[in-house]
Amino acid sequence: MKKVFVAVLSLGLIIGPTIGSTGVAEAKEKVVTYKNCTELNKVYKGGVARSSSTKNKGGKTKYKPHVSKALYEANKKSDRDKDGIACEK
Repeated sequence: MKKVFVAVLSLGLIIGPTIGSTGVAEAKEKVVTYKNCTELNKVYKGGVARSSSTKNKGGKTKYKPHVSKALYEANKKSDRDKDGIACEK
């Protein structure tokens, strides 16, 4: 009986946290569409990049952009030079 209890408890400790945390990554970031770059830069000083490997086509930037594909897609209209970074500064 003791072996069964220990096995069930161990299995619960291993599987429990993985089942409960499936939606955590999605809930962390709220996707907001900003009306212009001034509004977006209040929250994300360096703008928003589509991916971490995206390179800036323009000149030197002061801040590093936040990387989020969903946030970039929501604010794609603000990417004037079409380099994959919206509102870079």
